[in-house]
Order: sequence, then C-alpha cells, then structure tokens
Amino acid sequence: MLDLELLRSFVSVVDAGGFTRAGERVHRTQSTVSQQIKRLEDDFGRPLLNRIGKKVVPTEDGERLLAYARRLLALAEETRDVLARPKGDGVVRLGIPEDFAAYRLTELLASFMRSRPGLRLDVRADQSMCLRRDLERSELDLALLKRPAGEKGGISAWPERVHWVTSKIHPVDPGTQSVPLIGFPPGCLYRAGAIHAIESAGRTWHMAYTSSSLAGIQAAVAAGLGLGILSEIAIQPTHRVLSAKDGFAPIAKTEVALMATPEASPATLRIADLLANFCDSVQAKAA
Repeated sequence: MLDLELLRSFVSVVDAGGFTRAGERVHRTQSTVSQQIKRLEDDFGRPLLNRIGKKVVPTEDGERLLAYARRLLALAEETRDVLARPKGDGVVRLGIPEDFAAYRLTELLASFMRSRPGLRLDVRADQSMCLRRDLERSELDLALLKRPAGEKGGISAWPERVHWVTSKIHPVDPGTQSVPLIGFPPGCLYRAGAIHAIESAGRTWHMAYTSSSLAGIQAAVAAGLGLGILSEIAIQPTHRVLSAKDGFAPIAKTEVALMATPEASPATLRIADLLANFCDSVQAKAA
C-alpha cells in the first residue's frame, strides 16, 4: 500500500524544489519531510531525488513516480470532495493583491470553483495593508499579500521583482530636480520604498498622481505623469523599466506571502495549495 502522505510530501518537494519550502507547504518540518522521502525511497528500494546544490530534482525513477503520485493524490482529493459535497464546503474568503487579480490567477480560481460547486469563494482584491488588517480581524480566511522580504510568518513566501518604470512614449527626465512620483495612497509598501530610495539618494520628490487603482497607476505612468514602482507582472508594453544606470537604484526587497487564519478549514487549505502552486510557477518562469 502506498502512503498518500509520503506521496504528498514527495510531490511538494519536487514542486517547491527543496525540503524547506516543501515542509511549509505540507505543514511539516524539514527533517520530517526528509524522513518521509527516505521512507518512500526505502519502500521502492531506489533513489527518487537528486540534490544538486540547493536544488532538488527527481531522478528518472522519481519522474515516473511523480506522474502516478499526482494522479493518486488527485483521485484521493476527488473522492474526499465527492463524499463531503452533500454537506457543502462553505465559504472561503480570499484576499489577493490587485496585480495578481489582473493576472491569470483569476482564471485559475474560476476553474477551481467550477470543479467544486459546493464551495462559495469570496475574493477581495485590495492593497496588502488592507488584506493584512482584514486577515488579523478574521474578516478573511486566506490572503496573498506583499510584505518586506524576510518577514516571519505565513504558509510560504516568494521573492518579488519590482522595478522603477516610466512612460515608453513620454518618459520623465530622470535628472529632473524634483522626482514626480505615481503610487497608491500612504501605507503602500511600494510608495514607502520609492520615497525612501529617492531620499536616500539625496533627491527631492513630490506626488504627481495618487490612486487606489492599479489600472489608474498604470495609465498615469504610460501617459508620462511621473515615475512609479510596479511588480514585474504589472508592467505593460507602454512602460519602460529604469535601472541604476538611469539613476534609480533598486528599492528594498519585497516578497509575496501566503497567510491563513489559525482555524483555516480544509477547503481553505486546498485553495492555499492552489495558490502556492501558482506562485511557484510564476517564480519559475521569472527565474
């Protein structure tokens, strides 16, 4: 008999590329996950993973097992969902940043919901400071939010790539005396990072355009009203990325964190797994 928990840990290690992040995904310590993989390798009598530096990749046998493991885990989840469906899955209140809402994450969530008619999903796209507040108030069950890199807590976290941007057609002169900034209202991580970077360089600044809408900020940058800081997935063809050569050094590092309430339901944790896989895929494409 194959142990589904061992298979789940194996799949998580392969998807996450390492034991530490896999442990966060399956809510186990790194040493526990390592022991589970060893048990699985002992059961099959052959190595399933190769360690290449900090990266973990499947062996040829591991690749063969991976396909079957995914099918078995999917079948087990489907069985559980079918048996639980008459009672309904309840409501999951999810918060996501606006740039992720504009990305293909919404399509993924819609597909997930179609496969689970007994679950109601309440999605809220907002600034990270608002999502964090609502999560702490238990007004959200799960949130994907931005925070300074290295901050503790949460299910998992991924480094975020952010850039200074200007208009491609009407670029702002990088050497202008007072830097015109475009950003979200006070409290935004990007806004604070932009102001800190400008002041650290000994330059002056002023807010040229403030909006609580990502679309409004993107449009203002494209029109040439000022400079902004956007995540890589929010940069549009009408924008031009600025670098240190233009006089704009990178801002403080940020990350995307997945956080849930302590009393998260099984349905909430299934959506958390979905979001973790999504963020892993975005990170892999950007690497």
